Amino acid sequence: MNLVKKLAVRSPWLYRINAGSCNGCDVELATTACIPRYDVERLGCKYCGSPRHADIVLITGPLTARVKDKVLRVWDEIPAPKITVAVGICPVSGGVFRDGYPIEGPLDRYIPIDINVPGCPPRPQAIIEGVVKARDLWLERIGG
Repeated sequence: MNLVKKLAVRSPWLYRINAGSCNGCDVELATTACIPRYDVERLGCKYCGSPRHADIVLITGPLTARVKDKVLRVWDEIPAPKITVAVGICPVSGGVFRDGYPIEGPLDRYIPIDINVPGCPPRPQAIIEGVVKARDLWLERIGG
């Protein structure tokens, strides 16, 4: 690979989508953003405020009927190549909300999931491990 191209690779930006979660996973994601012990910025990743700037999307929640269209619209705004990380058991199977009437999930019916981070809520170490896998997959897809 061309050395200049390899050096020009930027750090991936993370964007979080709440698809109707109880906020347990969101609290753990905040831990990975704010507490130095688990800080994702030391891995070269940075949270961003706009889906149009994101490379890796972290989705929490079981995908409720109320937010399904909004989640799909925001996910479509993220430019390719994008990596999708399902954080917690809810996006994977619906979790404890699985049989509820407003649940549209699991998420992979509507969005391709690249990495699953299981747990209810997952520990910050598991989220960091998922972000590292996502970063590596993103670098692979962009040819970095």
